[in-house]
Amino acid sequence: MNLIPNTSPELFSLSAVVVGYLLIDDMTANEQNALGNWLMLVGQLVSTNAYYAAVASERNKPNKFNNQDTLKMLEKMVKALKIEVDSLKKEINNHL
Repeated sequence: MNLIPNTSPELFSLSAVVVGYLLIDDMTANEQNALGNWLMLVGQLVSTNAYYAAVASERNKPNKFNNQDTLKMLEKMVKALKIEVDSLKKEINNHL
């Protein structure tokens, strides 16, 4: 079920403003607060569901690096760390 119309983002946002003003017309402050909290809860539910679906989809994507690429990257990192450690050792020894 597609509830999102094919309209511009500006018109979609404006429709929310119009509906909001129509809803608060004859309500007390407490009724407005209760309705506002309910609408925010609905929004949080929709947002949380969409985010979780995006995370699940991302987890199911195949890894763009294969094991060989990962191994090469790790070897480069180890080499860079060794160079840095050796450099720090020399610096420490020069100060002693």
